[in-house]
Amino acid sequence: MNFNCTLFYMKVLVADKVSPKGVEYLRNQPGLNVVEAYCSSPEEILSLVKDVHAIVVRSETKITAEVIAAAPLLKAVGRAGVGVDNVDVEAATNRGVIVMNTPSGNTIATAELTFTHILCGARPVPQAAESMRAGKWDRKAFSGIELFRKTLGVVGLGRIGGEVAKRAQAFGMRVVAYDPYLAPSRAKAMQVEGMSMDELLAQSDYITVHMPMTETTHHMIDEAALAKCKKGVRLFNCARGGIIKEAALIEGLKSGQVAAVGLDVYESEPLAEDSELRSLPGVSLTPHLGASTVEAQESVGIEVAEQIADVLKGGVIRNAVNMPSLDEATLKIVGPYLDLGEKLGTLVQQMGPEQIDSLNITYWGKIVDLDTNSVTRAIQRGFLRKISGDSVNYVNAPISLKRLGVKSQVVKSTDDVDYTDLISVEAVAADGSVHGAKGTLVGKTGKPRIVEINNLEVEVEAQGKLLALENHDEPGMIGFVGMLMAKDGVNIANMSLSRQMPGQTALMVINLDSEPSAAARDEIKSHPAIKLAKFVQL
Repeated sequence: MNFNCTLFYMKVLVADKVSPKGVEYLRNQPGLNVVEAYCSSPEEILSLVKDVHAIVVRSETKITAEVIAAAPLLKAVGRAGVGVDNVDVEAATNRGVIVMNTPSGNTIATAELTFTHILCGARPVPQAAESMRAGKWDRKAFSGIELFRKTLGVVGLGRIGGEVAKRAQAFGMRVVAYDPYLAPSRAKAMQVEGMSMDELLAQSDYITVHMPMTETTHHMIDEAALAKCKKGVRLFNCARGGIIKEAALIEGLKSGQVAAVGLDVYESEPLAEDSELRSLPGVSLTPHLGASTVEAQESVGIEVAEQIADVLKGGVIRNAVNMPSLDEATLKIVGPYLDLGEKLGTLVQQMGPEQIDSLNITYWGKIVDLDTNSVTRAIQRGFLRKISGDSVNYVNAPISLKRLGVKSQVVKSTDDVDYTDLISVEAVAADGSVHGAKGTLVGKTGKPRIVEINNLEVEVEAQGKLLALENHDEPGMIGFVGMLMAKDGVNIANMSLSRQMPGQTALMVINLDSEPSAAARDEIKSHPAIKLAKFVQL
């Protein structure tokens, strides 16, 4: 991408400590002025960014909307790591600032740390070592168990979960996995038994989680989940704090339902000094060391440095979480389609089943004459957004889908349609059922619009919060939903209605100003005429 900047005036702020080799790489690039400012306060950061073109961070420095507004020359933010929680991606996108991460550099480091915790959960090495330092020789107190022939439950079989599974198999463990988006064929190829979450909880001796933090994964292992586990289960989390509910872990350890715990991440970091987790027996704690190996830090440090240098020199954009690899001229033309495509992908994923066999994309109209590769990747990224979280971007979305065992099919059609441009996204399940949506651009500014859901025509703004309902076509349904939303304090911004034929299936799609309560959603689903009810966040 060419930013029409004079290279000799480009300044890179390295706000957090990254690998010296990464910093050295940046310093060796002609025309880049590198400023290292570690441990700077928020006020100091605001002052430092006034004339910077790029910022490199890890997890310590917060790149807020205020920071972005204070940096008029800012072109890119590079995160040496996976998560971009400390970067306001929306504010960056609105300003046209590229946000990049390094999603693969810490895979082995995190997998190895996870397995270290698993080993310590079987053999209390940390506790025994502490006892030895105290001058004791207490062999009976630190008896352990073997991993051999035990069952390890892996929750989330992505890059890191897959690496942990390999190591467990080498120890002779039976590996089972829950990943709602993983195709059975992929699990079989990895020699892993795919199963439901309840089955995994009931069968596992050890459980390790490797999911992104989303609305659905927050506290996914809580008191109710632990009650379904074997007595004496051992749990490990080196992914994201909050996936396992800490209060439930504490009570489980006290009751004996949980025999051992290994944590590297916490609901609030740093972990409170008075947390009971620090004092309970059978607990192994590390201070968020997942990526803290020489090799991992060197890898992500060099990777983020190369990415920053490429962007500032007008080269390829890699691992961008908020835009694909496009030059400026192309982005102006394709940009609106990227937004539409990502929202179609997100919509179909939330409307369809958790597990699919293929994702089919079809283009009609003027867009057929464009290079649609970036739009396809935007659709794939949108589809994966609530599945893979921060780790998915325009670069790795196709690989991430393939890793889940999902096939992709793209067709450019020359058939006549009623729109100047039209994009169709269909998720095909193993039983052959299809869940899909179509969208187009409207107006001079090219606003994304949903024009069809599950073969029923609609007219819906592709933004914000949507409530999509399929119901038996009968009188009173609009009134029922309207009254229920009013009772729940949820304002209806817009509504689109469609049906096949009178008395058959009808579709109601509502733009909402706020999210309905769980009670309101349950009441909708309990109505005998409702066939499908989905709350969708675009």
